[in-house]
Amino acid sequence: MDNSSKFFSNRECEYFPCHRTKEPAEFNCLFCYCPLYVLGEECGGGFTFTAQGIKDCTGCEIPHSKDAADYIASRWGEIAARVAINIEEK
Repeated sequence: MDNSSKFFSNRECEYFPCHRTKEPAEFNCLFCYCPLYVLGEECGGGFTFTAQGIKDCTGCEIPHSKDAADYIASRWGEIAARVAINIEEK
């Protein structure tokens, strides 16, 4: 898939690919910083927590899949609501 509004692969990035993948040609860098992170345990990805309690997303490829844009767009309402709650709490 070529670079487009739903897919971008930055092979020049020093961290590419930042997650293990069997398909580097389909690795999507569009969501380098995952918008699902704010959803915490409800993000739907394969994450763990470190011994310090920090969410570790290195086992998740959801934001880097070729269909990431559609999946993340389907969850924008949840993401926006969580961000609004976090802003109100500050």
